[in-house]
Parts: sequence; C-alpha cells; structure tokens
Amino acid sequence: MKTLSAEESKTLYALLKSEQTPFDEIASDFNSKLPHARHFVSCSSLVLLLQDKKMLYSTQRLIAFAILHQTYASQKSSANPFINFIINAASDDDAEKYERAFILQLLGSDDSSSGKEFLKQSAADYIKGFDPSVHSFPQCEQLQQQYCDKIHPEPYNCLFKDGSVKSVVPDPDVPNGCDANSLEFDLQPGANPKLGSGDKEDTVIGLLRNLPLEGLGPQWIRPFPPRLPVQEGELVWLNPDDNHELLWDYGMCVDTSRGAAVRDLIAKALKGPLAPSQQEQVLVELANDPKLVYHCGLTPRKLPELVENNPLIAVEVLTKLINSLEINEYFTVLVNMDMSLHSMEVVNRLTTTVELPSEFIRIYITNCISSCENIKDKYMQNRLVRLVCVFLQSLIRNNIINVKDLFIEVQAFCIEFSRIREAAALFRLLKTLE
Repeated sequence: MKTLSAEESKTLYALLKSEQTPFDEIASDFNSKLPHARHFVSCSSLVLLLQDKKMLYSTQRLIAFAILHQTYASQKSSANPFINFIINAASDDDAEKYERAFILQLLGSDDSSSGKEFLKQSAADYIKGFDPSVHSFPQCEQLQQQYCDKIHPEPYNCLFKDGSVKSVVPDPDVPNGCDANSLEFDLQPGANPKLGSGDKEDTVIGLLRNLPLEGLGPQWIRPFPPRLPVQEGELVWLNPDDNHELLWDYGMCVDTSRGAAVRDLIAKALKGPLAPSQQEQVLVELANDPKLVYHCGLTPRKLPELVENNPLIAVEVLTKLINSLEINEYFTVLVNMDMSLHSMEVVNRLTTTVELPSEFIRIYITNCISSCENIKDKYMQNRLVRLVCVFLQSLIRNNIINVKDLFIEVQAFCIEFSRIREAAALFRLLKTLE
C-alpha cells in the first residue's frame, strides 16, 4: 500500500487543523479534495496518528475520528474497515471523556438523521460545550454486538507485527514528564535548539509521507549453517579474547525524584481541597525551587480544577509561570472558565502580585458581566452580581484597571442591577471618578 504524496499529506493535515469548521463540512471537503481511491490510504494514515495520543491535539483527534466514520457513513457500520479501531477508542478508559462521547455519537448517528445535529458543530465548540453528566459509556462487548457483524472473543495478534518497531517513538533525550518548553532549557543565540523542540506540523506531514503504516518490521534473519562436529584427534582452533573495556554508568546515583512530592500533591489538589499542612508544603517547595513548577504535572487543561479546589496554590503556580512561554494558554483557560468565587479570587490575587495584560483583565470583566446577565436563577444571579461588584471595586481602588476603558459597560451593568446594594455602591464609585 502506497503512502500519501506530499500534496495529499498537506491537504489531510490542513483538514485536521480546521478546528473552527463544522464536522460535516470537513467530511465533505475530505471527499471532494481527495479521490475516492485514496480514501482508504488516507484513513489508514489517520489511524497511525491516532494510535499515539501525543501526535495530534484534542480538536485534531475529534476531526480524525469524524473523517474515519463519515467516509464510510453511507454503508452500515460493520462494513467500515476501521470499525474495530473506532469501537476500541470509544471504550478506552484512559481516553478523554469528550473524545469517547463524540465517538459514541458518531456511531449512533447512523440510526437517524436527527442524531447528526452535533456534526454541525466545530471541534473547538464541541469540546468547549461538552457536558460529561449527560453521557454514558457502554462496555466494548456491548458496542461490538451493536455495530459489528462478528464478535472476536480475543483480538487478533500478528507475531510479525508485534515484532515491529512503531513509526513514532519518544525522544530519548527528553525525560518523562519534562516540559521541553521550560525556561531552564533556554540557550544562548547561536547554540543548539532546545531539547524536544521542532515543528510539529512538519513532523506529522513527514510521518504521513515517508513512514510505513505497519511500522518498521524486523529483517528476516538467515543464520549461517552450523559447523561440522569436531572429529576425534582434530585440532580445535581457539581465539581467546580477554580485552574487556570498562563502561561508566552515568545514570548511577542520579536523583530521579525531583519534584515527586509536589507532583503527587498537585495531583491530589486537582481532585479536592488539600489539608493546610499539604498546602503549606507545596508553597514551601515552590518557594525554595521555582523551577519545580515545570515538573509538577500541571497543564492549561487542568487549571480550572486546581482553581476551584485550591485557589491559593493556583495563584502560586501561575505566579511562578508568569514568564513561561505557555502563560498565555493558562490565561486563556482562566478567562473562559465558569465564573465563580474562587476564579475571581485567583484573578484578584494575581492582579496584586504580578502585572497582568490589560486585555486579559478586560476580557475577564466582560465575561463576568455576561455571566451575571445570562444566569436564570435569581438567587444565584444576585449572589454573583454582589461578587462581581466587590471584585470591580477592588480593581478600581487598587488602580488595576483604567475605568475609562470599561466605563459604559460597567455603568450599564450597575443600572441593570441597581436593586442590589453592592451595584449601587459601585455606581456611586464610578460617579466619583468622572
């Protein structure tokens, strides 16, 4: 089976990057831009990328699964050559819940036209609006009975394929859990590039073009035939070799536990509030070694959980990450998360600790106002309005924001909720600043 050409690889990857385009339009573009005879090869290439969860971003993975399913949507599910791979992905307990739910919706979309409404969403919108509470995840056997003609009690294993080396292997120079974009790997101009750095897009396109889809298989070994047995009285030739070279183990006595305690505590902090002694331990460890923040296991996607469960630790971690290359991703997640007392506490503490971008603060205030206006529950609305008003008064009194930039918007907000005492107080404060 031939691999994709350079033009086909670029076309396929361009479709994967269309995170703002609805799924049904992407599937239509796939059918129109790639000839029908190349669909199987293209889908096989997508399976290669999906097998390694680090190759594609979350939105790209959803698009790839949509293409795998929709390319053969005109046939029954069991006729899809990739149905077993799709079902295994839907029942993978280690996969993200939104990914499994999306695959289950793809499988269920064959039953009715009304079940295809979700395909009119983009990948980014689907992930942003995903609610795990409305989805259930059946077992693999149940999915096989529903969508496969034949159920295999055990997966088929090819001995030759099991001996192959995967086309994608981790970089041995980058330790597990290491952030290659960390500041500690910064080099002087003219020096070699950072560990693990490179153009991910070129790497993926290169995989689609050059590497075999079944991996790098071992060569067939044809050993030399054995020697004839030594006859009695025959001279046996000996070649003694006593030249042994000593090799030094450079990994001996290396401390591999750096940041282990902080990683464990951060993992617990994502699931629930830490005890005061545990919080103090995290803060002391980060204060003693600020670079531990790059090894604590926190990612932008996990930030909302840390903010809601342990806001003080979230403030400390973000303060240490303020000069990292990923800080804008953390700010974006913080701006777009659901408004709550803890999220406002984190933002308020950050404004008094570090210098935040004015655009970030402006967007966050706008989102807070919008959340108050859109909530239906009157009790919760009044509570959130009070929190936002107190938050805005704190920003104004500490000269964190320029009131002129948001004067009209904040004034309209105060007038709309003038029945609330805190909103009236904020309105009077605005009037004193005119």
